[in-house]
Amino acid sequence: MFSANSEWRSFVEQEMGPDFFKDLAKGQSPKLLWIGCADSRVPETIVMAAKPGDIFVHRNIANQFHLSDDSARSVLTYAVDNLHVQTIAVVGHTKCGGAAACLGASKVPAPPNAGESALGRWLGPMTELARELDLDTIPDDQALDKLVEENVKAQVANVIKTDTIQNAWKNGKDVTVHGW
Repeated sequence: MFSANSEWRSFVEQEMGPDFFKDLAKGQSPKLLWIGCADSRVPETIVMAAKPGDIFVHRNIANQFHLSDDSARSVLTYAVDNLHVQTIAVVGHTKCGGAAACLGASKVPAPPNAGESALGRWLGPMTELARELDLDTIPDDQALDKLVEENVKAQVANVIKTDTIQNAWKNGKDVTVHGW
């Protein structure tokens, strides 16, 4: 895998020009902040046909944006205040393993120690969302798609609640938040 890096570098230099990496090292100016899932099957640069430097990225299990998550909030603040991104996209995807785990967990009573593990705490809000949606009446594949969609809406709402976005809008910055 590591040897493939040299091949990739050669390919990029051939496609983008020999000075591409030298120019890229001078700084970044992405227009998009991608908040997406850490799933290895969903690489944002491939999905968006983007080149290195086009997208500022925050990825985690099930594309969550918890208001208590300093990492996510720091990424958002840096993207908006320092990189001046104009678009923020919270991106879900089909067949999300994190969403599937939450859907499964929502169908049984929560064990008393459900929130003790880091993963349990991380996915807890999405599991609660699945319970609130009452998805038992539809087939599992449709329920999973619905949960992914509703989770994106919930995370967009969380991004919008932040002081970073509220202050940007108050100060007239042209920042748009999308769910996809």
